[in-house]
Amino acid sequence: MTRVLIGVSGSVAAIKFDELARERWSASGECEVRFVFTDNALKFIDAEDIARAEENNIKTFTDHDEWREWGEKGDPVMHIELVKWADVFVLAPLSANTLAKIANGLCDNLLTCVFRAWDFKDPAKRVFIAPAMNTKMWESPFTERHLRSARELGVVVVPPIEKHLACGDFGVGAMAEVSTIAEVVRSPPA
Repeated sequence: MTRVLIGVSGSVAAIKFDELARERWSASGECEVRFVFTDNALKFIDAEDIARAEENNIKTFTDHDEWREWGEKGDPVMHIELVKWADVFVLAPLSANTLAKIANGLCDNLLTCVFRAWDFKDPAKRVFIAPAMNTKMWESPFTERHLRSARELGVVVVPPIEKHLACGDFGVGAMAEVSTIAEVVRSPPA
């Protein structure tokens, strides 16, 4: 059974959480899905959607869970437990802010700590990112540099699409369709 961890960061595309939770992430259909949210992602997600996912046995985690079980040496640390558990890590949506953090190795929340601790040397542990940001941010030379850093680690980028964005602009920057992201995740490694 494939174990898929989905990291949701603070982009308006986080409103697609319910769709992400219902998607089929494994070619066999046999998978277990868990979510980790940044605090900013939670601004866009309806608490009822999270409750519904949890009722369907989908576990969700936030920064508040990071040290919940830890009290002394030897106790579990959540970001390490999630890295050990997951076969696949999908960051969708990936905000410009979180992209910059992971590209530079910063780890100041549960999601970025999972990324920092990920075993990139193990080809069986795959990572996918689906950026979502304004066109101006997407076209920034910083974004190009950050994507290059991610690709150097073996991260698969599912590029954003062109459409009307939350700010009213039309351009590239909207998160790829959830079905497209899942199709890329289900495909065999290149």
